[in-house]
Amino acid sequence: MKQTPLTHWHAAHGGKLVEFGGYSMPIDYGSIVEEHEAVRNAVGIFDVSHMGEFDVTGSRAAEFLDQLVTNQVTTMAVHQALYTPMCDEEGGTVDDLLIYRLEDQHFMLVVNAANIDKDWTWITAHAKDWAQLTLANHSDQIALLAIQGPKAFELLQGLTAFDLATVAYYHFEPSVTIAGVTGILSRTGYTGEDGFEFYVAGDDAERAWEAIVARGARPIGLGARDTLRLEARLPLYGHELSASISPLAAGLGPFVRLKEKTQFIGRESLARQKAEGLDSKVVGLQIFGGIARTGYEVIGPDGSTGGIITSGSYAPTLKTAIALALVPVEWAKVGTRLGVKVRGRQIAAEVIKTPFYKRA
Repeated sequence: MKQTPLTHWHAAHGGKLVEFGGYSMPIDYGSIVEEHEAVRNAVGIFDVSHMGEFDVTGSRAAEFLDQLVTNQVTTMAVHQALYTPMCDEEGGTVDDLLIYRLEDQHFMLVVNAANIDKDWTWITAHAKDWAQLTLANHSDQIALLAIQGPKAFELLQGLTAFDLATVAYYHFEPSVTIAGVTGILSRTGYTGEDGFEFYVAGDDAERAWEAIVARGARPIGLGARDTLRLEARLPLYGHELSASISPLAAGLGPFVRLKEKTQFIGRESLARQKAEGLDSKVVGLQIFGGIARTGYEVIGPDGSTGGIITSGSYAPTLKTAIALALVPVEWAKVGTRLGVKVRGRQIAAEVIKTPFYKRA
């Protein structure tokens, strides 16, 4: 397994290491529930250095990316971040990623760890017909710390002279010094809480991490990261998005710019899906009498099969079990009663509104 610049720190400080996306990563430091609650009520810090970072530069970089992804890149402001799916010709999802506009024609793409090699191959293959483009894969050189929670702003402000209030949601500053370490500071998040992401050189990661932890941020593993994002109804690639689950089926229609863009990879298939209607879609479920895990079968109101749990867990904030499931559209109405097969028995579920949790 690959290691991040902080893997040895996690091991030395009680992190339970598991494989995720090809990397050795901490699943928790003792209690997923306590770590989850720390982010909801105070502040936590995540090592997400396993994510991949690509640079795209050139006189037509914005135009190239605009045809590569479903969201609209050309209208981005400098120092703006953009969430977008990236699809194949059939409308299946290659990945979902963040795009940072560093300069007018200089972009950084942040991709999922398990998809780094696949995405790099996909993007470079499609770049061959575009002159004067320069692509670079910096995934092994960049570390990424995510500081999340209602006290994240206060904690980080105590470690920098930079006015963090000037960083708007889904924007970033390209050069901010925190605890003596300089890097890119953005404000996006994957937990449902306010917070920041700090991109630094791998050699600087431990110094920044330890300063933020010493200030009061609790180290958080991937277990709580998953329950936090699930409560906020944020998709995870390989679960709510995949080569067989389009962004429209995943409920990401606002990030598919069919009206604004006449051409991008997968547009024809996605437009047809929208015009003809989806066969299935991802919905939120409240689960009764157990926990519905990824891959469990969902049973329809008439007893038929045809749905599957994409993500499921106990939700510490809500004190109940929840799940996301890909189900036939006729089962997707809020209030529909369904069943889930759990270890040879059937438990009850109900389609409910999402996000399950939204901060005030």
